[in-house]
Amino acid sequence: MSRMWNKIPFKSSELQLTGTLNGGQSFRWNFDITEKTWTGIFAKTVWKLQQENNCLKYQVLGTLLEKSNKETEIFEMLLKNYFRLDVDLGNYYKKWSERDQFFKSACVQFYGIRMLAQEPVENLFSFICSQNNHISRISTMIEKLCKHYGEKICEVDSVPYYAFPDVEKLSQLEVESHLRELGFGYRAKFIKKSANQIVQWGGKKWFGSLKDMKYTEAKAELMKLCGIGPKVADCICLMSLNHLEALPVDTHVYQIAAQNYLPHLKGKRSVTEKVYSEIGDHFRSLYGDMAGWAHTVLFCADLKKFQQADSITVEQGNQRKKKKK
Repeated sequence: MSRMWNKIPFKSSELQLTGTLNGGQSFRWNFDITEKTWTGIFAKTVWKLQQENNCLKYQVLGTLLEKSNKETEIFEMLLKNYFRLDVDLGNYYKKWSERDQFFKSACVQFYGIRMLAQEPVENLFSFICSQNNHISRISTMIEKLCKHYGEKICEVDSVPYYAFPDVEKLSQLEVESHLRELGFGYRAKFIKKSANQIVQWGGKKWFGSLKDMKYTEAKAELMKLCGIGPKVADCICLMSLNHLEALPVDTHVYQIAAQNYLPHLKGKRSVTEKVYSEIGDHFRSLYGDMAGWAHTVLFCADLKKFQQADSITVEQGNQRKKKKK
């Protein structure tokens, strides 16, 4: 496969790769500080991305997609869909800034934060792995899932890359015991049982039906899966089911809300169901039907690793994460 650079003209102010790819949405992107490129996997394809002034450059390093005489158009469409490049983000930033002074301050540095449109299966099992976990270990777990149950896509500089496994592979009889051996702990049970349920309910067709439901209905259906609570259900709704009003609330988000928006919540020992709903409803009333996207910008701005004005700090942190694997 030819590894030529292709270009998608796009305003730099409308897309920031650092904040989007390193902000806790997806766990399969790594930054090369020398090349200033991002390498990652989605749609059974290995990508290398680089940002230039008003241009998104990409290479396809390998793919399991069928060969086609329209490959360039297909890959470009996949990238545009993944980054939701059809959304006029500048217009939304303007609206959100008018409604919220905290957002207005945050968006100066954190411009162009895109809500990724991820594949539901990968998104769901990635966030099962994320429970009570840190990013480095989450990434390691996901790569183990891919290596042991996913299909090999290619090798680049002797490094193998694997697609995320189909849900049917994760429902196999021996999966739970094998994942426990690989260090997944209690998450092994959640992965195996959830995979079984999804297969029984129709697999990809079931996920498709969730996209067509109202947000609250889709969230309720997801919470019927083994090990899926409100936060993980909201992550899946927001990041892969197109319910952009979904707002995952964890301890970090609670602190943002209590510090800047809902001071009466300060001092709570835990995020109860009532507190969870109050926080989500507050931001939905503030930002509207894309509240989850708007709040992702605040989330990025508040993370310690994003507090330095120079984005190289973020990239160096990502490099250290890679070396520890």
